[in-house]
Amino acid sequence: MTVRIATYNVENLFRRPAVFRVADEEAREKVLREFNELVDILDKEVYSEDDKARIAELVEEHRAFDTVPETRGPIFVNQLKGSGAKLFTLSGDPDNPTVKIVAKGRTKWSGWAELVRDDLSLESVRNTARVITEVDADIVLTVEVEDRLTLERFNQQIVGGTPGRKPYPFNMLIDGNDKRGIDVGILSRHPIRSIRSHIFDERNGSGERLFSRDCPEFETGPGGTPLWILGNHFKSQIGGGGGLRLEQAKRVREIYEAALDRSAHVIVAGDLNDNPTSEPIKQLMDAGLQDAMSHHSYQGLPGTHEQGTSPKGKIDYLMFSPGLFDRVRKVGVERRGIWAPNTFPHFDTVTSHLTQASDHAALYADLDL
Repeated sequence: MTVRIATYNVENLFRRPAVFRVADEEAREKVLREFNELVDILDKEVYSEDDKARIAELVEEHRAFDTVPETRGPIFVNQLKGSGAKLFTLSGDPDNPTVKIVAKGRTKWSGWAELVRDDLSLESVRNTARVITEVDADIVLTVEVEDRLTLERFNQQIVGGTPGRKPYPFNMLIDGNDKRGIDVGILSRHPIRSIRSHIFDERNGSGERLFSRDCPEFETGPGGTPLWILGNHFKSQIGGGGGLRLEQAKRVREIYEAALDRSAHVIVAGDLNDNPTSEPIKQLMDAGLQDAMSHHSYQGLPGTHEQGTSPKGKIDYLMFSPGLFDRVRKVGVERRGIWAPNTFPHFDTVTSHLTQASDHAALYADLDL
């Protein structure tokens, strides 16, 4: 039987952080970098005077105190009402207040920092489903999904609501470690037999979580043979992160080699956030994994992200164990959900960056199992 496997970074299904609407890449990355910085400082047990000054600076700069939709910034610090324990107080001009940090550390206030989210346009959501239905894979690894119930809602209402299409009968997602709440899930026409999570794997025994999201292992059985899919979303390139991606790759290699003891059919898939010549990707290739886009049947552009014209733009992967790579018959990339009108065709329903499905292409491969 022929089985089509795909991986697709959907960039959220219904709600996306508003910062991703910022066209200026440098400005967008600055917000994301400073959000991560703020979260890291807020997690400290005790705040130094320098910590307090930096927290106040970031809260003021990004209007993280503002709840008014017209004036709020891209970051919001949610101080739980009624708890009586606050991170900061406001004084002076209500429109541009002075922020004073009053909490002494993480346990002295109740709340959290979050990226402000906007609803995606219905056109964008439908275009995400259009990519999935056009690829028509039997199994789709989905990256950057809000949660399992959102994946179920999208599957039933949007994918299943497409004329002539049915929803996938099986879907699964385990909430991971990402502060933005983006996770790795799966849609499948074949039963999901078992799941293994690695959200609690530690980085060098430090107590710090190794995986930015998770490395879930999904077991299915098309054709009666156990097939293991190791889903991944490595650390973003924002702010570097190469060292952490390498640690993540080394651990995925260990998980992959252990999975080979259970079945010769193992796939490592997802957004690995690095190019094919990088050390993290070499680490996986050295384990014997083979990249789908290296198959002779693939003749398209080298990248999977945005315009995809450079190998540096290849960050999405389907990697097969040797026993599976021999069974690959066709490899393709569905790019028409991306708005890149001067580079390749797009769906007629994709009319701008705001209506594109994602800035990632969907990568797929057909296997004889």
